[in-house]
Amino acid sequence: MTKLEDRDYFTDFEIAREPYAFFDAVAQHGPVYRPEGRDYLIVTGFDEAVEIFNNHRDFSAIIGLAGAATPLPFVPQGPDITDQIEAHRSQFLGGDLVVNLDDDAHTRLRGFMNRLFTPSRLKANEQFIAAYSQQMIRRVVSQGQCDLIKEIATPFVTIVIADLLGVPEEDRDTFMAMIEASPAPGNLDSSLNDLSRTDHPMLAMAGYFARYIMERQAAPREDILSELAHAEYSDGTKPTMVDLISLGTFMFGAGQDTSAKLLGNAVRYIVDVPGLQDKLRADPSLIPAMIEEVLRLEGSTKQTARLVRRDTRIGGREVKAGTRILLAISAANRDANRWQEPDAFNLDRPRIKEHVAFGRGKHTCAGAPLARVEVRVILEQLLKQTSLIEIDEGHHGLPGTRTFEFEPSFIIRGLSHLHVKFTPAEAAG
Repeated sequence: MTKLEDRDYFTDFEIAREPYAFFDAVAQHGPVYRPEGRDYLIVTGFDEAVEIFNNHRDFSAIIGLAGAATPLPFVPQGPDITDQIEAHRSQFLGGDLVVNLDDDAHTRLRGFMNRLFTPSRLKANEQFIAAYSQQMIRRVVSQGQCDLIKEIATPFVTIVIADLLGVPEEDRDTFMAMIEASPAPGNLDSSLNDLSRTDHPMLAMAGYFARYIMERQAAPREDILSELAHAEYSDGTKPTMVDLISLGTFMFGAGQDTSAKLLGNAVRYIVDVPGLQDKLRADPSLIPAMIEEVLRLEGSTKQTARLVRRDTRIGGREVKAGTRILLAISAANRDANRWQEPDAFNLDRPRIKEHVAFGRGKHTCAGAPLARVEVRVILEQLLKQTSLIEIDEGHHGLPGTRTFEFEPSFIIRGLSHLHVKFTPAEAAG
């Protein structure tokens, strides 16, 4: 029988549902481990993960979407394969997306994105988030129950990012249907990860964004899409139309998973940690700390990947150019060498924001500030409008024996469904 730590992380549905036992077994071999019969390394140590995240010289992000198990489209040669990566970039899954870019190409595009998502713009968008979340929560609380993922999380984050970008209201229902039909990144059915498929929802979204950008080029509005349509890089050059469409589609698509899954994961803890929801109702200023601890324990991204492009070292271990790395974010965030009682929920955990749920370095998730605002604001409304939130035992079982359905993804950690019941605040007592 294959030992747990040597099972195939990228195809095993049981590990996709429950990754923590797998990562614990891997970590028993030290912070860097090569599973038996595999040709990639798994990094579970917190310090080692931070080291890799911050070392952009020696580690390429090119395999971030494809994953560490995907074979390279070339045979690595020599101690520095940077030129080989760039020569074959178009052959990597999502090779031209910002999440996979390196060096100057990434710096230019990321700098441009940072100019779009300014603190002042996010602050203004928070007013929309507050009004929309109040309306949405009022509706589901009046029902007394809902599927939190399907009826709140997914539509909420879809409409929020649509409003922020400037997607017309008449198209938003269509986009929600596309998101519903889209497989989670890193789906265990590898055929669903092919972005070139003619029936892939992201391709349909790209068609919409092409139209939006051309319309904004002709008649600008007060929205991010208009800024995108008239964008220039810091050196004065202009992005190509393909670059603009790709970036617009990516920003919309990437704006979904992190926030929606985080909201579902947070509500699980709010309900099942004894006394937590009452404590948060009594003092809503604790909600941000609760979100950070959920990000550490149950972040929306389980892992990412890096390709060693120059001979280097990880935690004192020599690694050769061409080595693929599975960066186990979920394991690093539960590393006992970094976190006291790593598997326990601790609302008062010291230095909690040092987790790596959103990565580190220049590839830190660009949507992290928005995700934090979205989840905080809607949780404030959810707690304000209820006196009790319960997980539906008919769907998920009793505390301690809950059963949940998670997305079959090697990247995303998120619930497919979360059925909850509400007691309205006015019914208290």
